[in-house]
Amino acid sequence: MRRLDISISGAILASLLVLAPLPAAAFYFPGTAPTSYKEGDRVPLFVNHLTPADSQNDPKLRSVFSFDYYHEPFHFCRPKDGPKYVRESLGSILFGDRIQDSPFELKMGVNETCKALCGPQEYNSKDAVFVNNKIKQGYDLNWLIDGLPAAQLLKDPNSELPFYSPGFALGLLDGENPIFNNHYDIVIDYHEAGPDNYRVVGVLVDPYSMKDPKQSECQSAQTPIILNEDKGDKVDFTYSVYWRLSPTPFATRWDKYLHVYDPKIHWFSLINSAVIVVFLVGMVSTILVRTLRKDIARYNRLDQFALDDFGADGDVEDGVAEDSGWKLVHGDVFRPPKNPLFLSVLLGNGAQLFAMTALTIAFALLGFLSPSNRGALGTVIIIFYTLFGFIGGYVSSRTYKFFHGEKWKLCFFYTPFALPVVVFATFFLLNLFVWGRGASGAVPFTTMLVIVVIWFIISVPLSFAGSWVGFKQAAIEPPVRTNQIPRQIPPSGGYLRPLPSMALAGVLPFGAIFVELYFIMNSIWFSKVYYMFGFLFICFGLMIITSAAVTVLMIYFLLCAENYHWQWRSFFTAGASAFYVFASCLLYWVKDVSFLSWTSGVVYLGYSALLSLLVFVLTGTIGFFASWLFTLRIYRSIKVD
Repeated sequence: MRRLDISISGAILASLLVLAPLPAAAFYFPGTAPTSYKEGDRVPLFVNHLTPADSQNDPKLRSVFSFDYYHEPFHFCRPKDGPKYVRESLGSILFGDRIQDSPFELKMGVNETCKALCGPQEYNSKDAVFVNNKIKQGYDLNWLIDGLPAAQLLKDPNSELPFYSPGFALGLLDGENPIFNNHYDIVIDYHEAGPDNYRVVGVLVDPYSMKDPKQSECQSAQTPIILNEDKGDKVDFTYSVYWRLSPTPFATRWDKYLHVYDPKIHWFSLINSAVIVVFLVGMVSTILVRTLRKDIARYNRLDQFALDDFGADGDVEDGVAEDSGWKLVHGDVFRPPKNPLFLSVLLGNGAQLFAMTALTIAFALLGFLSPSNRGALGTVIIIFYTLFGFIGGYVSSRTYKFFHGEKWKLCFFYTPFALPVVVFATFFLLNLFVWGRGASGAVPFTTMLVIVVIWFIISVPLSFAGSWVGFKQAAIEPPVRTNQIPRQIPPSGGYLRPLPSMALAGVLPFGAIFVELYFIMNSIWFSKVYYMFGFLFICFGLMIITSAAVTVLMIYFLLCAENYHWQWRSFFTAGASAFYVFASCLLYWVKDVSFLSWTSGVVYLGYSALLSLLVFVLTGTIGFFASWLFTLRIYRSIKVD
């Protein structure tokens, strides 16, 4: 796979709204020092994998598989001593980067024209068919110079402003004929930081197809190369280098790469989500401040009246009404749910996911995950999830102890293994499909082994420690006693039934994130850079508020209907937004992409289902804890004999 993301006070929200449109490149990690060159110094050009872009026959047709730059059928020129891999971060490898050195010779400030890259490369008929198919499928080459991706210059149809789009075409289609690019005009922008002190601030590549580039001195107006699929062909690779002095400073060099096609849609999404949140919070506040306050005052008056007018025969006088509504189930509301162990394990993993997601987005918002640090996002996600194993174990054990669970050893064991095993097994299975297609995006076995070792050595012990600390603490005491005999629950109808309540409640948290989810999907499947972490941070906060508010509302109505089975209902009510996430992935497939092979569809569906599962656990945890705090609060406020 490739690149590929509680309340907010008014002051914080306002400040985030100001920061949201700022590009991530405006904030740099303090330890990231720029590389300076002197005139004539060698500037290395590294090559990365070939990634699928829009198919040139049909923009919706695409593949999800990337290929190594030196994959044999491409026959790209290799360094004399053979290509060597560049050391990469764990996140960079997981996201499919395969960075290697190249035979290109670039020297700071020294222009080159029509320089041969290597001798003629021979393509047999099988190679020609393979390369022509990749041209038709719209594959892009990806180079890196001083950490910047080689890009092509595009214009936004909405604003007509030019911007740099990472990657450039392997070839073009002339009618039905695939034209293979074999000459590259490399234009490098550099900034003068001081006397004889230069820094690279932009890279553009303009590829051409030339039958015999040396004879025409690499002029573009000549016969292009169309690889012969019957007899094969010979191809010469050449390149030219042009250096341009630029006023762009190093600190803002990523601004031209980080482009938003339609920023208005982000603001529309935020306004839409904010309106939903205000509406929901207003409803919940009305319930808490008015309805509940009246209920509590009425119940307490009735209790006091019954105590004063207690008859000699032990009966309450006829003037005192019986309990009704949510107070009627006070003796059962904190009764342990079915399968408390499973629920506790899910809540522990959900708390771990929540802490990881919140801190990762916060770090990205502050600029610590700049796109110049390739793979930093994936690496930070793994590190945070590993370290927050303590939180997962602690929350799981505390919850299980509140449910009066007795299988504490199983709780210790299942918490660090249940969700990670499902995620890793799905990832491993889908990786087999990628590996079977010979794609470079397949994660190496050694990298998987490293992840497993990190998990066992760090995350599992931390989870055990958190569970031990949680069990050693005193159990959370409910404010009311639980009856020995469970109360019979009257049948409920309409929106209080499980499926209708999930359908109604799940759509609201999804509404807070669906626009950003679309941009994230574009980032993953169209190899675009996602950097709008300011918007994502606000949408994440709105999703938390929405999930909590709508779940509390549903649980209040459920308790008023004398149904005290709120634990699993709260988890599924908030987690139902994950079903809308999966439905949006299916709609995205139908509307925006059409995969070229069934294996691409399997990989897409598999990762979409995995994403939806994580969203389900995350939002379900938010809904449960919001409902838990709500029930503790309201039942602590009434007087019960």
